[in-house]
Amino acid sequence: MFFNLKESFNIPIKDGELYYISEFIKKEKAKEYFKILKNEIEWQQDEIKIFGKVYLQPRLTALYASNDNTYKYSNITMHPKKFSYPLLILKEKIEKVIGTEFTTCLLNYYRNGQDSNGWHSDNEKELGKNPIIASLSFGADRIFQMKHRLDKSDKLKINLENGSLLVMQGGTQHHWLHQIPKTKKDIGERINLTFRIIK
Repeated sequence: MFFNLKESFNIPIKDGELYYISEFIKKEKAKEYFKILKNEIEWQQDEIKIFGKVYLQPRLTALYASNDNTYKYSNITMHPKKFSYPLLILKEKIEKVIGTEFTTCLLNYYRNGQDSNGWHSDNEKELGKNPIIASLSFGADRIFQMKHRLDKSDKLKINLENGSLLVMQGGTQHHWLHQIPKTKKDIGERINLTFRIIK
């Protein structure tokens, strides 16, 4: 991985690697991308089962890819659509900085502070060992929380800003959990793109 060190910094964590670029996409351009993605992406809201009860997922999602490989998580199987032009542009921009080619993008649309994504890790078998996840944010800032699986006292919070890029790699997905919690604050919409490799 080769980051431009003038624009990014390493967030030291044990058993993993974490990098953050606060303004990977310039703010005004990020606002444009938010509008495009909100209107052009084919969003869906899946059902999830918790303790035998069925609920709607507290956010909208979409899956796009350069292949036909499905993605399974939380008893949900997602079938990808082909990358749109804006997604391809963003994918290639990230790939140039990271030096990794991604096949797939899982998108999340948080409509307000009540939309959320509970504690989890991106460690599904189709992602392989030590997966690289590149997370690009557009819209309202949201708090991204992390905690170590074994050392419960080892916790971390990052404010994911409009246009920011967070990269998780190494053993991060095997040793850490992360979430976007609900908030009672009156905040706006947020769209998150998580690029990954599914072969």
